[in-house]
Amino acid sequence: MPRVVSVFFPTLATDRIRRADPSIPVNGPLVVVARSGSKRWLSAVDANAGRLGLHVGMAAAKAQALIQGLNIVHDDPAGDRAALERLTLWALSQYSPIVAIDPPDGIVMDTEGADHLRGGEELMLSCLVNRFRARGLPARGVVADTWGAAYGLARSMTVETRVVPPGKTAEAVARLPLSSLRLSSETVISLRTLGFQTVGELAATPRAPLALRFGPEIGRRLDQMFGRVAEPIDPIRCPEIIEVHRAFAEPIGAAETIGKYIARLVAKLCLELQAKGLGVRRTDLIVHRVDNTIQALRAGTAKPVRDVAWLTKLLRDRVEKIDPGFGIEKLSLAATMVEPLEDKQIASSLVEDAAVDVGAFVDVLGNRGTYRIYRVAPVASDVPERSIQRVSPVAAVIGQNWPMTWPRPVRLMDRPELIEVMALLPDHPPVWFTWRGKRRRVKRADGPERIFGEWWQRTSEWAAVRDYFTVEDESGERYWIYRSGDGVDLDTGSHRWFIHGIFA
Repeated sequence: MPRVVSVFFPTLATDRIRRADPSIPVNGPLVVVARSGSKRWLSAVDANAGRLGLHVGMAAAKAQALIQGLNIVHDDPAGDRAALERLTLWALSQYSPIVAIDPPDGIVMDTEGADHLRGGEELMLSCLVNRFRARGLPARGVVADTWGAAYGLARSMTVETRVVPPGKTAEAVARLPLSSLRLSSETVISLRTLGFQTVGELAATPRAPLALRFGPEIGRRLDQMFGRVAEPIDPIRCPEIIEVHRAFAEPIGAAETIGKYIARLVAKLCLELQAKGLGVRRTDLIVHRVDNTIQALRAGTAKPVRDVAWLTKLLRDRVEKIDPGFGIEKLSLAATMVEPLEDKQIASSLVEDAAVDVGAFVDVLGNRGTYRIYRVAPVASDVPERSIQRVSPVAAVIGQNWPMTWPRPVRLMDRPELIEVMALLPDHPPVWFTWRGKRRRVKRADGPERIFGEWWQRTSEWAAVRDYFTVEDESGERYWIYRSGDGVDLDTGSHRWFIHGIFA
């Protein structure tokens, strides 16, 4: 069953303007004004302006009279469209093979078969929204069975994310306002005049009188929202993307036939990549069915390749996920992520041993859904949680190493956990500590190792210190614990104790 993600940017226009012009005060209200003849109105308001009572559609003169020092910018629909297109292309390269612009303030994705690469729908959606917010773009995201349901929920809810379980669309959209149906404003006003307020009320009304008065548009939007009529997503493409196609006079459906044409498309794609000196990192197979629905398969590689046999194998291994339905009328293969790749001469085994290449192994695991495949590399930092980073498993070796003055635990916790301790301040190790409800008596200890805060990261770390101890309990288990502060001055830390790691 298709699963659709709708991402809504409630303040896209003002967020884009702030990113382009840092001189605009952060806490100052910002509005975008549209003009039609002599009429001027607010086409977009930011959060600061919204809290002051301004809203979209308000007359610009009234807004200026109400708010002194209002930051006003004239609307730029072309700039907003270009920003939305850039966001859509980024989502295409990161999350799904089928991504499209949902103007004027959203994007839509079909994530069927792609969410497992991100750890499931909830994790994928929260990660997507968080990445937008980290770049100054507040967003709301919804996963649902249909484009219409996801669109309406994203623009009506107050929370950032929501996942509608498969088959629960009717219950989820019953109380949505009529504006979520993507109808014209005149139609919505007329329906409200007739007494309709929600989608559920409209859906429970006989269809014939509505069609007689308003035409077929209301019925079509309801059918799209409830999944009775397919609403295909036409994926965005930019001129730089290398894409090959194969259309069929007669629809195909057998797995062997699909695999045969996949091999031909891969060979054609690799020829075009070779002509441009590129290798592919991510390929998207788009399947167009005769019932006007689209399916997609995505295959990624750890490093750029243009090996026809290998790319064909990666795609053929997932052919069983394609549902041909009544037949497939077109196949498209796009290289959505490419990198430069030069031909290299393979060293002879008579001269030197060939290096072991684990790229193929990583590719197989990655395309099966093992999305957390990475290698740990050192970072130049004394703070333990900042001294590591995740890199690609086939990335080049970084010319750094961890400091070996003091031993480090094999397991470092995501977050240090608070423990209860009895210790003599300022420099003595604990006599005992209680962690997760169990008291452990310290038999041996080593330390302290003092680690200073990094003042260039945050001003709050100017005087911060940690004193780390390696302790061993009576059962022989060893732990890495620390005291926040130097044990004397409270400005250096809270003097509370934490466990940060466990030794093998």
